[in-house]
Amino acid sequence: MTATYPQFDSATGTIHGATPFEWTLLRAIQLGARISALWGYRGFGACCRILQRLIPGRAFTVMLAHDTAFRFPFADGYWSMLFGGAEIYEPEIEGFLKRTSGEKYTLVDCGANYGYWSVLASGPRYGSQRVVAIEPASDTFTILKSNAVLNGNRFACIRMAVGARSGRVHLSGYKHEARAVTDADDIDGENVGMLTLDSLIDDGHIGTGEKTVVKLDVEGLEIAALAGSRRLLESDCVVICEDHGSDRNHTVSRHILEKTPLKLFCYDLVLGRFENITNVAALDRIKRFRNRGYNVFATASPYWEARLRA
Repeated sequence: MTATYPQFDSATGTIHGATPFEWTLLRAIQLGARISALWGYRGFGACCRILQRLIPGRAFTVMLAHDTAFRFPFADGYWSMLFGGAEIYEPEIEGFLKRTSGEKYTLVDCGANYGYWSVLASGPRYGSQRVVAIEPASDTFTILKSNAVLNGNRFACIRMAVGARSGRVHLSGYKHEARAVTDADDIDGENVGMLTLDSLIDDGHIGTGEKTVVKLDVEGLEIAALAGSRRLLESDCVVICEDHGSDRNHTVSRHILEKTPLKLFCYDLVLGRFENITNVAALDRIKRFRNRGYNVFATASPYWEARLRA
């Protein structure tokens, strides 16, 4: 028998297929998300963990559009923010994808997690782009793959880490959104394969001369991943890198400005546009919350630069 899951319609706010108890818990999560959004969602994850114990092993489907579904464990402390409606998740990426929905490119979603951006970018609203989703953690990859199936297998999934070289590395951490690659084994981790972004050209996942968008959210390996993508960065490619709010040295952005030929852009929510960043001091103002990720855009391509400046 096929399992059925409660469903939340993000456009209308309606809930389908939930028991009265599940409905009540979801409304509690919504209220918590809206209130905690005022201070950067501090404490929201802890509250979700308490609620998750009440319905262990349950999943929930969020309809991001009528033809785009995203499923994750019920009361997940990270993705349940989608129920709040207080703000758009990573608005700088969503704005970019909307702006470029009329273009044709391949999205390489590194650190895809459960596949939020893979699901969206491969859907009609964002231009039905070709997507390759890369996620190393076995349990997270299982849910990523199920979301691909849920959406008609319209994007490809690869279970690998991304770095400066091919080989094997050790993955540790218990939070799906905060896993880390280490050199030493631990009893809670797992050994996984690692690829370079340039190897995707050799393997045919990225076509020669193809326009490419690379999203890098690889928990501290962003700089290493850039080192393994020299050929790709010379093409019509734009890289979206996480520069976390907790990093007041702006390590990723500083590396891009000082060690690569790429131009750096960041979306300024106050100004409502992408700004060319030539000094990391500008990020002191933009990165307001220490407990959330921010995204910078880097490219050497006149094609993508023009679209960021548009």
